[in-house]
Amino acid sequence: MSVYVEVASLLIDIEAELRRLRLWDAEPPTPQALASTEPFCVDTLTLPQWLQFIFLPRMYALMNAEQLPPGRCEIKPLAEEFFGGGNLDVMGLMRALGALDHRINTLQ
Repeated sequence: MSVYVEVASLLIDIEAELRRLRLWDAEPPTPQALASTEPFCVDTLTLPQWLQFIFLPRMYALMNAEQLPPGRCEIKPLAEEFFGGGNLDVMGLMRALGALDHRINTLQ
């Protein structure tokens, strides 16, 4: 299996977990919210929104173009901080994010 297919499969797992947790939005954020210049759009989006509307589309585009991400991936620690202390069952999402971080970081 190519690395692009492997990474795309992990992206699908992340999307599935966001949907399972009911964190997948039917409507996109405003163009202004998407235009944030802050890292991870922390001033305008939640982490699940950033994953759905920024990260996943960009990663899918890279995989479709058979291009590797430009640097390391460290999304899981951010997600642990975001979901810490909450009552959602995010273990599946954490596993998927950790697997994606690991796979991308072994490519660098």
